[in-house]
Amino acid sequence: MKIGAISTHEVDPAAFSETARAVAQRMHQRNVGTLVVLDDAGRVAGILTDRDLALRIVARGADPNLVRVADVMTADVQTVRDHATVEEALSLMRSRGVRRLPVVFPDATLAGLVSLDDVLAYIADEFAEVRRFLDETSPRSLARRGAPAPAGP
Repeated sequence: MKIGAISTHEVDPAAFSETARAVAQRMHQRNVGTLVVLDDAGRVAGILTDRDLALRIVARGADPNLVRVADVMTADVQTVRDHATVEEALSLMRSRGVRRLPVVFPDATLAGLVSLDDVLAYIADEFAEVRRFLDETSPRSLARRGAPAPAGP
């Protein structure tokens, strides 16, 4: 499965010049914990999480009306191409110690955002499919339906 298929495509962007207060209010209104910071060409320039706001502004006693996104965002952000596999994205998350990755098109513009929760939901769905298959093809299930059991090896 390609990561672009399970990523969230409606991603809230943030601008370098926005205040921490403005982005925090937007996160609250939209019930999101992450904003992707884009440059003027629509390419990923950084990421800002609610945790960043708590640790880099609130914990330091900074004024959120004066602090700009550019001052508190994580600029060294790992991205993943939309055609990468789920396994590749999970490997990137693990190696970087992150729970979210901006998903980009080949031209490096934003395609979406994938979270560890998205990956886990996909994996859970895959396991559920395997379970349904096993249930449908088990000798007990086949016997209940009056079908012959599969021949053994």
